[in-house]
Amino acid sequence: MEFVFQTRSPDGVLGRFVESVFYARGRIEYRRERIAPTGSTVAGIVLGAPIRQTPDDGAGPMFEAGTGFLIGPHDRPIVNEPLAETYCVGIVTTPVGCRVVFGVDPAPLRGRVVDLTAAWPAAADLRERLLAMSDPASMLDLVGQTLAATLDPPTPGVDRCARAVRALEDDPACNIGELAKRLGVTHGHLDREFTRVVGVSPRTLARTLRVRTLLENIDVYGQIAWVRLAAELGWFDQAHLIRDFKRHTGVTPSQYQAAQRDRFRPEEAAPGFVPDTT
Repeated sequence: MEFVFQTRSPDGVLGRFVESVFYARGRIEYRRERIAPTGSTVAGIVLGAPIRQTPDDGAGPMFEAGTGFLIGPHDRPIVNEPLAETYCVGIVTTPVGCRVVFGVDPAPLRGRVVDLTAAWPAAADLRERLLAMSDPASMLDLVGQTLAATLDPPTPGVDRCARAVRALEDDPACNIGELAKRLGVTHGHLDREFTRVVGVSPRTLARTLRVRTLLENIDVYGQIAWVRLAAELGWFDQAHLIRDFKRHTGVTPSQYQAAQRDRFRPEEAAPGFVPDTT
């Protein structure tokens, strides 16, 4: 069966807190895959066979999702292992969106995968309604409508943390102390507030965003100028890049390039996905 993946990015108020909603159905051509962190919290409403998710590059506690999963903020890859055909509708928050979208604080979820309906009760009714549907576009419409209707009010500090996230996206190597000054708070205050709202520290998110930018801008089918990229994106040297790359993807740059080439055609580029080819 062809793997169908559709995604949609909300706008307006919802777009501040939800990066995308997605529909995925089909079989991957390998047993499992690593998925690199992106700085987001991710929910999956499982409509078909269970999906196993294991955080910390497979070293954390495995969670087998029969109805849904919620992946907290993390800085190590998640191992994704569908038990049969994937059939799932998902929600990817922005870094500041977890509390507003799901009503749960992100910090206790860091590095964990938990049951979605236990964390976000609205998922149970949403899943039942999705099961009665078949058109992906209509399903994504319903998810967007549900999210817009159930958003919690932003907690104090969300706006400042959103400005900090934008600054880190623009320059992941920026000095956090200087960033805190620009935002009108101390370094310690920003660290505490950011960790409460985002679930990880500013520096941890900055490392994640830097690797994410790298993955989105390389051509695995071409010659990759790793030394030049290391300098352009603020790594001290190539060794520093390789260390961060392996922490965030679970593999070295050369292993990542080989895995992508082996399993994906050029038009199927999937930055941050590392198929298990063993």
